[in-house]
Amino acid sequence: MTPGRPVPPPLAKPLPDLNNSTDAATAATLAAAYGATSSDSGLVPLTVSRRAPKEDDVEIAIEFCGLCHSDVHATRGEWGAQNYPLVPGHEIVGRVSRVGSAVDDFAVGERVGVGCLVDSCRECDSCLDGLEQYCENGTTGTYGAKDARNGDSITQGGYSSSIVVDRNYVLRIPEGMDPAAAAPLLCAGITTYSPLNHFEVEEGDAVGVVGLGGLGHMAVKIAKAMGAEVTVFTTSDAKFAAARELGADHVILSTDPAAMEAADRSLDVIIDTVAAPHDLNPYFRTLRVDGALFQLGLPSEAMPPVNPGSLIRRRIAYAGSLIGGIAETQEMLDFCAEHGVVSDVEVVGAEQLNEAYDRMVAGDVKYRFVLDASTLGSPAEKADV
Repeated sequence: MTPGRPVPPPLAKPLPDLNNSTDAATAATLAAAYGATSSDSGLVPLTVSRRAPKEDDVEIAIEFCGLCHSDVHATRGEWGAQNYPLVPGHEIVGRVSRVGSAVDDFAVGERVGVGCLVDSCRECDSCLDGLEQYCENGTTGTYGAKDARNGDSITQGGYSSSIVVDRNYVLRIPEGMDPAAAAPLLCAGITTYSPLNHFEVEEGDAVGVVGLGGLGHMAVKIAKAMGAEVTVFTTSDAKFAAARELGADHVILSTDPAAMEAADRSLDVIIDTVAAPHDLNPYFRTLRVDGALFQLGLPSEAMPPVNPGSLIRRRIAYAGSLIGGIAETQEMLDFCAEHGVVSDVEVVGAEQLNEAYDRMVAGDVKYRFVLDASTLGSPAEKADV
């Protein structure tokens, strides 16, 4: 097991029979949506104008969109000022409804997905290496971001009936995957797959997962599919049974000093998904020489200080990881399809979105909410955004 960078596979294979007529990309459309009009408005019905597909664009009729905790932060203005109205959603699954004149690798009717990115500079070293998430000139997020290639319009996300995205940022959803359960893979799935893939986790390795929420449950499933022995750390003994149901080999109550001491030098890599301040030093002690702890959760407040001695004495790496590039996301989807891995989801209708947000904040979901886009209704005659 050696840390390294995966070689990005091709984004997609060309298809022989495509609907690619020039008449298919001549008109803008209106989409039904739910979004926020202010930081305290909650989610309300909106109508979004979607551009006509340009030559490299794919128009998608959205079927499902996952609800991410970052959607809550963004719509409620908890991450700074936002451009309202704002339609969130970056875990999008749907069917291709139109393609631009230069698109020759996606066909009308094909099931596809869109994750957290809809553009990047495409010229920096990171983009050229298939690491668009680390674009040195800044990525374009699926919602709430200025879209430089489209007149600096603000991107609007997947809580809507349709979206138009450049083909270079569209993923193919493998046949046979449950589309609702596949939606969170486009954020939670790739966020946990990428560091495990980067560290080249394989059969016989020992992986720790801190936290058993939306990210944590995907980390358990993916690590097990890679052949690892998985240990879950939790602050709640009520989650022991759930962790084992997901496939965890061991579950440790992180507030139990004796249990933590017994795990000394037992792990090769830890995936930390907790987004609240917590002390990392006890976890470092569970790592073997040349182990690594990847931080995925992003606390809003300062973390307790790291003891450098914990790192130095075992040549431990403390690293961060951010989603994944487009090629790696496709690789993740194909891997999950091969191993039967999807997210555990609760599907909700548009009228349940605000309740789902409150439940997410309270931790009352097992493990991801997904919006059924068919419940959004019809767009109004005039766009709100």
